[in-house]
Amino acid sequence: MRIGLVMDATCDLPLEYVQENNITVLPILVNVEGETFSDQHDPAEIQRFLDSGMGSRSHGAETTPYSAEEVMNLFLERLIIDFDCVFCFTITATRSPVYEQVNKASFSILKNYRPLRQEAGVSGPFLLRVIDTQTLFAGSAIPVIEAVRLVEAGQTPGQMRERLEYIAQNSHGYLIPRDLNYLRQRARKRGDRSIGLFGATLGSALDIKPILRGWRGNTEPVSKARGFENAAETLFKHIEDRIRNGLLVPAVALSYGGDLDVMRHLPGYNELRRTCADHGIDCMECQMSITAMANTGQGALAAGFACEEYDVSF
Repeated sequence: MRIGLVMDATCDLPLEYVQENNITVLPILVNVEGETFSDQHDPAEIQRFLDSGMGSRSHGAETTPYSAEEVMNLFLERLIIDFDCVFCFTITATRSPVYEQVNKASFSILKNYRPLRQEAGVSGPFLLRVIDTQTLFAGSAIPVIEAVRLVEAGQTPGQMRERLEYIAQNSHGYLIPRDLNYLRQRARKRGDRSIGLFGATLGSALDIKPILRGWRGNTEPVSKARGFENAAETLFKHIEDRIRNGLLVPAVALSYGGDLDVMRHLPGYNELRRTCADHGIDCMECQMSITAMANTGQGALAAGFACEEYDVSF
């Protein structure tokens, strides 16, 4: 059976990995001050966004994911012919409408695919599974990485669905913002009151950086540190601890809202890479998606991994 993978643009994976594994990206349009950027993992477009200086002033950005109709057209024009089963991964449904749009489109896709496949000379049914990763950014990469591994292992769609839903339930996405005031302004734009004025102002004045976790649909601060570099080192050490305790997927995903060399010079980065190598863990890193930067601010750090439920302690 030909199994295909689709993910939305906020899922932070390297473009080379996406291309090598024939993963389709659902683009998101990001409009900032009248200029539009197409977010679909194109390094040149990400660099254009950074060079324009939009990363530090895009808290008022309008983000437009594919509509249900556009998702339906993508599948009916190509994916139902190229594959017999498709798994589609989205950012947590509690923070974005992408899951809702794809899920809505799925009903029309499954209703209308048969004559199109027959016309193309493709026999047999078409299956579509929409997976809410229940996390975000680098965290959303982990179920996709596991899907690639399962396809390579020759797993059936039924086996894959059960496993991927379990991995989504246990994928942890972490985020450290550079600028709390930016995050507060963006949250206010989105109608999110989780970042208050007092907390953002006080945190900025004292250079306190929260460590946020996206897990099972919830996004909340789980720790904090004085200064961005200290926060990054704290997070890297935490990931090392989880690696030593055992991961469900042998991979860690890292993304950074800017030049990756900046991330690679953060304290604790080299130690994390060594721990990954010592334990046979792939460490995948890429620039953060344009949509993620618009929502978190330039210079944010994100990380993701999957493990059994645990008490978060930094």
